[in-house]
Amino acid sequence: MDPLTPFQIIGHILYRFTPVWFALVLLFSVSFAFRRRLGLYGKLFYSPVGMIGLGLVMFWLFTGLFAPFDMIVTHDPLAQLSGMKNKAPGTPLRAAEAGQYGWYLLGGDNLARDVFSRMVRGATTVIIIAPLATLFAFMVGITLGLPAGYYGDRRDTLLSFLANLILAFPVILLFYLLVAPEIRLTGLPQYMAAALFAFPLVFSAVLIRSRFASQPGKMWLWLIVVLVPLFLVYAAAINSGAPDSAIAFWPFDFVPDDLSILTIFVAVVFVNSPMVFRIVRGLAMDIKTRDYIAAARTRGESPWYIMLWEILPNARGPLIVDFCLRIGYTTILLGTLGFFGLGLEPESPDWGSTINEGRKLLSIYPHAALAPALALLSLVLGLNLLADGLREESLKD
Repeated sequence: MDPLTPFQIIGHILYRFTPVWFALVLLFSVSFAFRRRLGLYGKLFYSPVGMIGLGLVMFWLFTGLFAPFDMIVTHDPLAQLSGMKNKAPGTPLRAAEAGQYGWYLLGGDNLARDVFSRMVRGATTVIIIAPLATLFAFMVGITLGLPAGYYGDRRDTLLSFLANLILAFPVILLFYLLVAPEIRLTGLPQYMAAALFAFPLVFSAVLIRSRFASQPGKMWLWLIVVLVPLFLVYAAAINSGAPDSAIAFWPFDFVPDDLSILTIFVAVVFVNSPMVFRIVRGLAMDIKTRDYIAAARTRGESPWYIMLWEILPNARGPLIVDFCLRIGYTTILLGTLGFFGLGLEPESPDWGSTINEGRKLLSIYPHAALAPALALLSLVLGLNLLADGLREESLKD
């Protein structure tokens, strides 16, 4: 087979993303048709900036979802094919590999791996770690920030001091200390996970109890339905990692045994939680002075009911915007850690590691570094545009 021309490469790449195009068309068609009934999300379709941001974010979200099923990738992102080392985009495979996709669409890296497939599979890593870690950070920040801002007593002083203490460290230095291989061997990430991952359990329990305090039957039913599955996930998560893990008590381990993922997850939650705490604390201090909060106190509502069912819903606009921006920051941090070799395992196809491997070929073929770099740039740009669109529409309420 002959090498592909640049236009043929673009055509093949667009064709490989066919499932993503169909998913995007379906999502936008349904959302646009029912935008009046979809609340703040529906209002995005009145904002060109918000629609562009949503399109970029959903493109990579669908890519990450479809990639593990080999619907987009052309080769195994870890496979090394003979004769494909440092090859240019569109290079055909040798006859020996006849049964596989015929070309390396974006060329091969210095280990003869397909750059296109690694870029696509890198999206899966990002959409798993960045949103989930950010969500856990919000659970921690909300659970601690609401009482700190609402009460404003010694609890606020202590929690604010601890948050400021963590924020005093440079972010990259703090990440380096948390993900260093020497730290992983001590078991500290698992102990930190045991503490940080408990916050979703605490948040859910307090949320349900404050809502159904006057209905014990419903309260216990919801507590069992929600907390039992959460506890199973919690126990499996903190038990993941090396076989000789520091906390090894749970026999049902359905979370992947990859200590590097757990370490990065814990680092992201630990670093982002103080920032979320300060935002939630400030919003609680402002909203608690409103008239409807005084009315809730007059009705005899409990403090946690007021915090979770009166203050938190009225703070959702700024929190949703910050959630989108923080996912972007987390994506950049994951790429930075991977670039410096402090992220996932070295063979992982995450974008940071792929950029680091590709930079060795900049003087020959810049494609190996530019492709994952543009993917990272487009996702972060989409998250920023989505946050801007949400901010604009939330201000109109």
